[in-house]
Amino acid sequence: MTTILQISDTHIVPQGALVSKRLDTAGPLVRLVERVIKIADQIGPIDAVLVSGDLTDDGSKESYNRFNQIMAPLKLPIHVIPGNHDKRAAMRDAFSSQFPSKGPLNWSCNIGDIKLIGLDTLVEEKNYGTLSQESLQYLEHSLTNSGTTPTIVALHHPPFTSGISFLDHIRLTNHKAFEDVLAQASGPLRIVCGHIHNSMTVDFAGHIVISGPSTCSSFAFDRSMDATAGYMIKEEGCLLHRWQNGFQSLRVSTTQGLGPFLF
Repeated sequence: MTTILQISDTHIVPQGALVSKRLDTAGPLVRLVERVIKIADQIGPIDAVLVSGDLTDDGSKESYNRFNQIMAPLKLPIHVIPGNHDKRAAMRDAFSSQFPSKGPLNWSCNIGDIKLIGLDTLVEEKNYGTLSQESLQYLEHSLTNSGTTPTIVALHHPPFTSGISFLDHIRLTNHKAFEDVLAQASGPLRIVCGHIHNSMTVDFAGHIVISGPSTCSSFAFDRSMDATAGYMIKEEGCLLHRWQNGFQSLRVSTTQGLGPFLF
């Protein structure tokens, strides 16, 4: 069995700063890391961590350093992709062993039974995302080489509509081109993303796409066209993706809640 922990949209800022002068983003990530360590025997061995974008809120060197310091107690390999709040140059420096020295921050690796592919959808200074032609070609090549190996494709921006109007205006712009490339997949495939600060499961191009929740905030599911483009302070945890004769995905909460109570 191979297990990958997906953490998303951590939005870390330098020490002493708050997002929007209100939101503490470091505390929730610290608590989640502590929670994962505490319940390690319950959830079983984790092979790697995937962080699906918006590691930082400001893309600064200080924020990436702080992110790495908070994540260090997990003592696990960490694989990251950029989100719209990240900065490509600073992220490349902070994770130099993972990324190519130039070009998009795309990568792929084998983790146990799973082929993990990370894609760069970042358009600097914009909130929407796009897969460049180079990234689409990279994905096509990676899927072809994967053969029948179980594969997870990770990108920050969702290729689907969420029903939340302001988010659907800043999703993946060339989702049709992405869909066309996915036709190259010949083995089991799961797609994961972030960006919408909610856990959603959607059928896209005949494959399951799951968005990871943010560790620090959430957007209300409000389908009205004039819904407020604001966040709620909520610690929604993260996701676990497992492969054992098929994919299984489940949410890990930051807190346990009351109980367990006997029936």
